[in-house]
Amino acid sequence: MKLVEYADSEMMAMALADMMASELRAALRQRDRVLLVVPGGTTPGPVFDDLCGARLEWERVDVLPSDERWRPEAHIRSNARLIRERLLVEEAASARLLPMYARDRTPEDAVGDLAEAMGASLPISVLLLGMGADMHTASLFPRADNLALALEPGAPVLVPLNVAGEPEPRVSLSARVLNDAMSKHLIIIGDAKKAALERARGQSPEVAPVAAVMDDLTVHWAPE
Repeated sequence: MKLVEYADSEMMAMALADMMASELRAALRQRDRVLLVVPGGTTPGPVFDDLCGARLEWERVDVLPSDERWRPEAHIRSNARLIRERLLVEEAASARLLPMYARDRTPEDAVGDLAEAMGASLPISVLLLGMGADMHTASLFPRADNLALALEPGAPVLVPLNVAGEPEPRVSLSARVLNDAMSKHLIIIGDAKKAALERARGQSPEVAPVAAVMDDLTVHWAPE
C-alpha cells in the first residue's frame, strides 16, 4: 500500500483525476475497450467533476459502480445516478454506464445475469474506491451477511449483500474482482478515515474489509 497526502481535497481531486485519466489513456493503447470502476458517496464527486473534462476516447470506456444500493437509477440513493450526473457529462458523456440493478428482480435473482453482461468488460483497468469509518469498501461491510462469500478467492463477480441498519439490500463487486484491477486507488478525507485505514492494516478482512484490497493500492488522503 502506498499513501499519498495532499494539502487539501481540491488539490487531491485534481491530481487524482489527472492520474486516472493518464491510466485510462495507457489502458486504451492496450485494449479496444477499458473498464473504469468508481464508488458512490459524496467523496468522489469532485474527482468526477475534474475527470469528466479529460480528453480521451471516452466512447471506448465502460463505467461501472463498485457497488450499488438496490434502487432504480432515478432514486436519490442510487450510485448510478451520481455517476451519470457527475461523471458521464462533458467529454465523458460518450462513456457507457454498465447496469448494476435490475428492475422488478431481487439481487439474489439478478446478480448472475448482471455479472454475465459485464463479463466481457473485465478485468478492471482503473479502480477508484472509497472507505467508511467502519473500514468497509464498496459494499463489503463488516456486518454484511454475505461478506465471507465476497472475500473468497473464488468468489463470483457480483455478490448480493444485506447490511443491518441499511434501508435496502446491496450488490457489490467481490474482493477478487476488485483486486484484479490493473490500477487501484482509494480516496479518503479527514483524520478519522486515516486512523481507520491504519487500524485496518492490522486487521483481518473479515473485521476490516478494506484490508482485502490493500495489495498494490494507492491511497489518496487529504485533511477535512
